Amino acid sequence: MLTAMLAAFAGGIILNFMPCVFPIISLKALGLVRHSHSTVQTRKEGLGFLLGTVVTMLILAAVLLALRAGGTAVGWGFQLQSPLVIAFLALVILGAALNLLGVFEVGLSMQRAGEISVERGAFVRAALTGALSIIVATPCAAPFMAGAIGYALVQPPAVALVIFFALALGFAAPFTLISLFPALGKWLPRPGAWMNTLKRGLAFPMFGAFGWLVWVLAQQAGTTALAAILAAAVVLSFAAWLYGMAQQRRFAGKRHLALFAVTAALILAVIVPLPSVIKNGAPLETMAHVEEVKWSPQNVADNRGHGKAIFVNFTASWCITCQVNEKTSLSTQAVKEALARTGTLYMVADSTKFNADIDDTMNALGQGSLPLYVVYPADGSEPKILPQVLTPSIVVNALTQASGKKT
Repeated sequence: MLTAMLAAFAGGIILNFMPCVFPIISLKALGLVRHSHSTVQTRKEGLGFLLGTVVTMLILAAVLLALRAGGTAVGWGFQLQSPLVIAFLALVILGAALNLLGVFEVGLSMQRAGEISVERGAFVRAALTGALSIIVATPCAAPFMAGAIGYALVQPPAVALVIFFALALGFAAPFTLISLFPALGKWLPRPGAWMNTLKRGLAFPMFGAFGWLVWVLAQQAGTTALAAILAAAVVLSFAAWLYGMAQQRRFAGKRHLALFAVTAALILAVIVPLPSVIKNGAPLETMAHVEEVKWSPQNVADNRGHGKAIFVNFTASWCITCQVNEKTSLSTQAVKEALARTGTLYMVADSTKFNADIDDTMNALGQGSLPLYVVYPADGSEPKILPQVLTPSIVVNALTQASGKKT
């Protein structure tokens, strides 16, 4: 258990540097910089982020464990298998990007339009940033996390929650330590006019995250959902612009209630129809990089130990590491040639949408998160699990060994 806790803590720290977390780190960095002149505010920001991170992690873990106890086969990142969750996150991140650009302000206590709020609402904003960080971070698998999560999911609930708690602490540790200890905070730059430029520049990683989530939604629910989320994005952006104008009019002493009312109506018009429009429809077709054999537990069992190795790619469109491995390793010419030369059966277990068979198989293999790459040797011996970060040579060597054929 201690080993799993340490692995989860280390994985949480490394998770800060994974690509799917970078847009949220933008918000964390902005919070630190804007409060760097005030030790009290910096500590408040750090404690808020820690609380938001830990509470959200434990809620997600508790829901995950409750679903599993009820007989539902779900794994890490289960919430991103829901198109509605993806759509909601995409709109939240779009709103955060528009806020960073200055279209509107949150917790505004300013003397003039465009000034960054420093004193009010720092704790709440930091807590919400921590919550959003954890939700968005689940598609990424940092080193050490897979084993720790796999271990946690087969333990009693109390032990599992302790391990997830260690993961949350690791994730929040860098930001919180800098916030709580003034000596570390001295490395932060002095606040100044450049902060407004930084604030607006950090909006663009958020737009990148929005684009990624829209792509994931299209993979899950098809072109109708894609059209719905794009239309919702346009309406939400217009509502944010109206809200920003209403804020400016309020501080100028002018009438603003009508603009607030229109803003509220537009936001409701965006949110209310989404559940009925976004359904688990047919995903968009993607071009296969190599010839695939349909994956199922029965298909694996039928082909295992009959003279051909089997390579199973457990993946999902919301798994960033999976997509990177696909581009840098699995779709390379070297891996394609190795699959053909060894006669390996290539199967894809796509967990973009919920699939109980996939989660059951991952649990049986002792794994709780994506990506997962399993090679079943041609002689029917025990399968080999490859690292979560692949290189072409790792895959080629594994296929060669599993097939029993020399290069």
